[in-house]
Amino acid sequence: MRVLVAMSGGVDSSVAAARLVEAGHDVVGVHLALSRDPQATRESARGCCSLEDSADARRVCDKLGIPFYVWDFSDRFKEEVIDNFVWSYEHGETPNPCLRCNEKIKFAALLDRALALGFDAVATGHYAVVDSDGNLRRSADPLKDQSYVLGVLTRSELDHCIFPVGDTEKPQIREEAARHGFATATKPDSYDICFIPDGNTQAFLGSSIGMRPGIIRDQDGTELKVHDGAFQYTIGQRRGLDLRVPAADGKPRYVTGIDAATGVVTVGPREALQVSVIRADRLKVLHPEMTGAFRALVQVRAHGGVVPCLVDIAGDEMTLELGRPLEGVATGQAAVLYLPDPDGLGDIVIGSGTINATA
Repeated sequence: MRVLVAMSGGVDSSVAAARLVEAGHDVVGVHLALSRDPQATRESARGCCSLEDSADARRVCDKLGIPFYVWDFSDRFKEEVIDNFVWSYEHGETPNPCLRCNEKIKFAALLDRALALGFDAVATGHYAVVDSDGNLRRSADPLKDQSYVLGVLTRSELDHCIFPVGDTEKPQIREEAARHGFATATKPDSYDICFIPDGNTQAFLGSSIGMRPGIIRDQDGTELKVHDGAFQYTIGQRRGLDLRVPAADGKPRYVTGIDAATGVVTVGPREALQVSVIRADRLKVLHPEMTGAFRALVQVRAHGGVVPCLVDIAGDEMTLELGRPLEGVATGQAAVLYLPDPDGLGDIVIGSGTINATA
């Protein structure tokens, strides 16, 4: 099989490439250049797309004796990920740019080009498993499971994806990389937004959107503070509100609503964050079970837990009635549906939608 491996410059994609070479596949490594100005992504940035990362990926491919290329997807990344990130915050949503990158870049643009060039599949270092029936399932390492951020794939995309490290826990992956002599064996995991390498999301959004003063109000309508932009807040936020007037009951207040059009940010008690109904659109279906009305598990954050729900799908929209309330669910996030683990091999991802309303 001819396989293109997306090489981030980290330990996981390094071992993914090594395993495919050892399995006898015809392997080529590619690093995605996602920044229009790669010099602006400093060394030791906490993302995954710096010049340092590209060099690390090249060294791994040299050691494995496989071809290595850099493909420039910076224009599409700017349009599909960065601009969407800014637009979402501008409209009061809380997007997940890594999930969007998987959807639009790694498993759309990259896969399209790979198939056009005659590759059979694209491989990444994601922690997830595709079983013998083609189902996307959770990885063997629950602490690193990334099936949530892969729930935005289409069925045809998943059919051309390989996740070689998903059946192994992270410590063993690092040991395997060390045995190969990869410098990435001890490289820290990326955990920040790659296009905001200093981690200051508010400053990035402020420069992109501009200051738009508005009001923070309590749920009873009391005006508490003037803010510089609703983009600075997310549903469920407690820290950084800097409210000088204490709540009547003395308890902490959280962001419970964001009206980007008026600039009004509403705060209230923690119990006001609870939602029992989620509505979502932009559905992605990975499993025939995802149709009509059925029961499933839903996850709404990359590192969140799951709750049981009753799903009702009509057209390209779905309504989820939750078995127990969830807190701080924001529009713009993905609701990824799972079937409970039927055989000890991990929950099965059946599809996803983008949250557009809660109640």
